Amino acid sequence: MIPKRALAVPLAALLLIAGCGLSDEPTAASPGGTGTIKVGGVSSLSGAVTFPDSSAAAKAVFDRVNEQGGVNGQKIEYVSADDKGDPAAAAQAARDVVTNQGVVALVGSASLLDCAVNAPFYQQSKIVSIQGTGVDPTCFESPAISPVNTGPYLNMAINLYYASEVLKRDKVCMFLAILGNTNDAYGGAVKSWTALTGKKLTLDDRTVKPDSDPTPFVLRARREGCQAVLYNGTEPMAIAWMKVVKQQDVKGIDWLMTTAPYTEAVAKALGPDGDGTYANAEFEPFTEADSPALKDWRTLMTSKNVPLTSFGQGGYLAATYFVDTLKTIKGPITREAVTAAFKALKPVQTPLTGTPYEFGEAPRHFSNRAGKIVQLKDGAWHVVTPEWVRYPGTLD
Repeated sequence: MIPKRALAVPLAALLLIAGCGLSDEPTAASPGGTGTIKVGGVSSLSGAVTFPDSSAAAKAVFDRVNEQGGVNGQKIEYVSADDKGDPAAAAQAARDVVTNQGVVALVGSASLLDCAVNAPFYQQSKIVSIQGTGVDPTCFESPAISPVNTGPYLNMAINLYYASEVLKRDKVCMFLAILGNTNDAYGGAVKSWTALTGKKLTLDDRTVKPDSDPTPFVLRARREGCQAVLYNGTEPMAIAWMKVVKQQDVKGIDWLMTTAPYTEAVAKALGPDGDGTYANAEFEPFTEADSPALKDWRTLMTSKNVPLTSFGQGGYLAATYFVDTLKTIKGPITREAVTAAFKALKPVQTPLTGTPYEFGEAPRHFSNRAGKIVQLKDGAWHVVTPEWVRYPGTLD
């Protein structure tokens, strides 16, 4: 059963950082009609954890559209701002692109905290954000934002379900790095899995830091008798983690990762040392070279020197949905026209995702509700679930 509602986890009221409150007025004049179409993005491009591939992929889509003559003769100007993984910088970046630059929409953003800091401002400004990579829980809780990806919380729930119900592991453990406003959302995923299966985690450790030595955590997993371990580390974190698993000769545990480590760089860095590692692909697995669904994306990313990653797929889809929607607008392309078009958008099906993309008038958006499980073997990722895995529970 496909979940009937969007992610709804308890969210703390977020920082109204200096310069970030709702008293700011959105720009009075919206651009459009002639000249260029300004589009913005707010992403974590520097800082402790970065997501550069999504905005790079979105820009590749826009560059190709411009090379082909634009949208009804209008070129797209993409303004991608760096929030630096800092709340104050995120607030400033959003106000720069929305108010000062006067963009008609935000497309391809990927950030740890853009949504948490800026969602109320986007709603007040009557602007939509087609998020390339939704990370913060607020990305899935705002009427102004609709991510194209599954997100780490449903991703985690799918992994838990796969570990206990498909791999039939009785002792499922979880190690998490809690970044930003994510703790309650991960807790919601665990609560949902428990309600669905009647099972509880053998170990729930949320003390991992981006710079933590994985050794004590890996050894704890072995000591506690874990049969499957879920870990939400980024690329370098996952590489370090699995190298410790090899060094400590830990056997008999299935290691399940979220989407972030599903990259060619991780496969190459680990080689045979990573054999058996699972990851959850939010889109059609990009390592499937023969998949017809990936042909256009792969060709475009390669031609524009954008890394082939799941995050790149998110940026590509966000920009593609945006451009296709622009083409339906009659008259000047203004912020108001773009917002109205997305509020009226019908579900969009694509072979790159297991469920259709939606925006519409919903108070929250969580349309990508499926994934495919991949596994490392001999330094390459292989699909182990050719059909989409749709989580049969809901995240309440």
